[in-house]
Amino acid sequence: MKTVTGLFDDYSDASAAVSALESAGVASKDISIVSNNADNRHADKSTAAEGAGTGAGIGAAVGGAGGLLTGLGLMAIPGVGPVVAAGWLAATAAGAVAGAVAGGATGGIIGAMTSSGVSEGDAHVYAEGVRRGGSLVTAKVDDTLVLEAEAILKRSNWVDPAERRTSYAEQGWTRFDDTRDPYKASEVEQERNRYRSNAL
Repeated sequence: MKTVTGLFDDYSDASAAVSALESAGVASKDISIVSNNADNRHADKSTAAEGAGTGAGIGAAVGGAGGLLTGLGLMAIPGVGPVVAAGWLAATAAGAVAGAVAGGATGGIIGAMTSSGVSEGDAHVYAEGVRRGGSLVTAKVDDTLVLEAEAILKRSNWVDPAERRTSYAEQGWTRFDDTRDPYKASEVEQERNRYRSNAL
């Protein structure tokens, strides 16, 4: 098994990638999605109880009928703020956050990604991307499906992590910092518009 990951500026691209991965044979239990919800646009889509920060509501919903996207839950990630999320990565990140509060453990979303095989440099870009309004799709795939899964993510309008790292660095960014304030809805919209206009 290998982890493949894609950052998306638009939730609709991320959800299309999830559906395409499921159609290609990747099990829902092996896919995760984390999407910024600073503007509360996903409030009506969440089927898990708000406050599922422990990961229980998130993890329990995965793998049921209807696929991963039917199990979106609301939670907050330090430094990112409110997100809708489903899947193993969200549950792992939420568990790390709960552990940090309870017992001094560290890691959060960065630790969850790096422990699953995402490079630390890319994990920082992905976390910052979600902080700034993006959506992250991560899947554990069989070795025989890696190339197809990566192609699905790229076809779904993913963000090149090296290009985005360069863009963030030009703004003075060096790494994701979970002690910083999350972006407000207006800042998220401004960030989304920056990359929409660059894509045109």
